[in-house]
Formats: sequence, C-alpha cells, structure tokens
Amino acid sequence: MSSLKTQPTEQDPYAFIDLIEHPIKRENSKVLMEIHKRATGKEPVMWGDSIVGFGQYHYKYRSGHEGDWPTAGFSPRKQNLTIYIMLGFDRYAPLLKQLGKHKHSKSCLYIIKLADVNIDILEAIIKQGYEDMQSVYDCQ
Repeated sequence: MSSLKTQPTEQDPYAFIDLIEHPIKRENSKVLMEIHKRATGKEPVMWGDSIVGFGQYHYKYRSGHEGDWPTAGFSPRKQNLTIYIMLGFDRYAPLLKQLGKHKHSKSCLYIIKLADVNIDILEAIIKQGYEDMQSVYDCQ
C-alpha cells in the first residue's frame, strides 16, 4: 500500500505565505493563518508544499488505508483559497447561507478572496469544524 505524499514538513509556513506573489492572496492567507490559530489553538505546520495545517489526526478506512492529515487547514491555490473542513459541510448549511460568495465540495471550501465573505461566519465554520473533528477523532 502506498503512503500519502502529503506529510508534515520543516518548511516555515510564515515564509511560505510571504512568498505568495499575488498581494491580495498573500494578505488573505495571513488573515486565514490568524483565524485558524484562534479557532484551533494550534500553530501552523506545512503539509507538503502548499497546505498550511493546524493539528493532526490519524484515520483508517475499512479498506485498510490509513494515514495522518491536518485537523484543519488551508491552501492558497492559484484559482482560490481552499479551506479544509474535514467532516464536510452538511452540518454547516445554516452558516454557509450566511457566509457570502463561495463554493464547496465534500470537504473543501473555495473562496476567491476574503472580501467576498463574512469573516466572523468563516471563523465560526473553521472553529466548529475543528471541534467536530476532535469529537470524532483523537486529534493532536
């Protein structure tokens, strides 16, 4: 069985953010870093070369596949800011209606820029997502 390529690294997440070329995306990423730190009480860790993670949990699927992943996190992708809410969004539907301009998939929230959303609602989603993960997994 192959292992996950995305693992925690020694790369400095603050230096990673400082290297983002687009000024709005760089500033938005700094804000997301602070929101995640408040919401999780954790310091950022780089996962692979583009994910800023907060906390960690171990998962194991029925298939036997297992691994470690950040409990919460984000990635400043080219098209958008991707925020990871690991348990998905079904339980956050009322908050998502108040969030503002966004898209989401199973566990990824896509925002083009933070000016498009309600920051307090975003922080509430991140905080609740982190707390919900702690109630399901043994998170570090």
